[in-house]
Amino acid sequence: MTATAATTAFAVRSGGSRHLAGTGTLLRFALRRDRVMIPVWVGVNALMVLSMPNTLKGVYGTAAERADLVRQMETNPSLRAMVGPVFDDSLGALTAWRVGVYAAALAAVMSLLIVVRHTRDEEESGRQELVASGMVGRRAPLTAALLTAAVANGVLALLVVAGLAGQGTAGALALGLGIAGVGMLFATTAAIGAQLTESARPARGLAAAVLGGAFVLRAAGDSASADGSSVLTWLSPLGWLEHVRAFAAERWWVLLLIAGAAAVQGAVAYALAGRRDLGMGFLPTRPGPASGRLGTAGALAWRLQRGGVLGWSVGFLLAGLVYGGMTEGAADLVGDNEQARAIIERMGAQAGLTDAFVSAMVGTLGLVAALYVVASVLRLNGEETSGRAEPVLAGAVGRLRWAAGHLVIAFGGAVLIMLLAGVGFAVGYGRDAGAILGACLVQVPAVWVIGGAAVLLHGLLPRGAVAAWGVAGAVLLLGWVGPALDVPEGVLDVSPFGHLPKLPGGAMSWTPVLVLTLIAAVLVAVGLAGLRRRDMTT
Repeated sequence: MTATAATTAFAVRSGGSRHLAGTGTLLRFALRRDRVMIPVWVGVNALMVLSMPNTLKGVYGTAAERADLVRQMETNPSLRAMVGPVFDDSLGALTAWRVGVYAAALAAVMSLLIVVRHTRDEEESGRQELVASGMVGRRAPLTAALLTAAVANGVLALLVVAGLAGQGTAGALALGLGIAGVGMLFATTAAIGAQLTESARPARGLAAAVLGGAFVLRAAGDSASADGSSVLTWLSPLGWLEHVRAFAAERWWVLLLIAGAAAVQGAVAYALAGRRDLGMGFLPTRPGPASGRLGTAGALAWRLQRGGVLGWSVGFLLAGLVYGGMTEGAADLVGDNEQARAIIERMGAQAGLTDAFVSAMVGTLGLVAALYVVASVLRLNGEETSGRAEPVLAGAVGRLRWAAGHLVIAFGGAVLIMLLAGVGFAVGYGRDAGAILGACLVQVPAVWVIGGAAVLLHGLLPRGAVAAWGVAGAVLLLGWVGPALDVPEGVLDVSPFGHLPKLPGGAMSWTPVLVLTLIAAVLVAVGLAGLRRRDMTT
């Protein structure tokens, strides 16, 4: 909220209220468009945070167990790289340690998607040109986008503060404001990216790359220092959230650092917005050939999605390396804690703690891969609603052939990133390469089911295709939080991942793998049939 107020004030000083004319109307329109997406993102994120105190209380029920956890984290750099350092042994401090960085990262992703959707996406589709022909100020769209992100992050902060107030009001306020502040910081990062590029895809890519770099810097800094004092941690906005030290002698001045950085970025975005023409960007788009490599629908789909595939591939390879490197340390961390062992074994296999941990981490990577397949499938929806699909379909290209190019990348890319995750895991762990690769690949049918649901929604309900993110979010929540909350097996089985064999360590069963593959094929077939019969949307 502070960043948005500062950037709005900058806009007023730069050109007066005429540049903000229509902001309220655009804000209401944006909130109406995002009436599904924002509640899903905020709800999943808040539930993840608010469920953690009870989970931790069940796993580390005594003060002695929590103090022992803190001592073990101080000597375990691989786990610190994953979740950060611990600053206190209270349930509130452990909650901030366990989910703070991930909640902030989810808030950042939500914010960058919102801002790019209501700025560069609108310009690229041509809708912004129509809006600008009315009584709408030059900076109104950017202001409305940032205000929309502020509303989403503000609601998230309120839920976190209200839900964790019982652990300590000051700590809850610090954590809620920190998470929302990081979300707004990346909202302004996305706003800059939307001014620099000429299309939404590289704008999202730039913001996502900054977020990925922030996570890597934080992980490297935390692994090098038990108290977060590394310079690398201080270079990362996610590291700033750790330095707020919610529930552990809060450092309120760090929140001012986050707000100041967001305000500066917002001012830069406003300055850039006033110095370019509508639809243009400061980074020119490299022209491509109209034939040869782009002579087919499949080649065009690959050209459009290759950056995303590359980014996800590198990310999964690195994640596999990190998880593999921390496998031995995880066994030491759990030690004799039966509750922690039960949760890991519930997420993974029952044939030993190490196998259970490997299985649980591989399952987590599979859940994240579901986000990739949804994003890749919904590229079809983006091409269609922006009007770019019509020129392609006007030639000798049928709808199924056009869709097939993107779906091959979506479903084949899921196989690729899980395979690379397995390679990274095996290299990091240094053993059992075949078993780990098999465990990674067995996740693919469940990922395909989520992708099939996205195809079904796009084919039958194109305007509601964004609900595929809700499906992926619900599955992610069930897989990540469900075992810790001791959710009944019947509820966990709603997720396709709940039916997969728990490898390594568990018994391999081909029946659920084949059934899930068949379900995915049916969903895709029905979705493509709907796409073939309905009118194209614009």
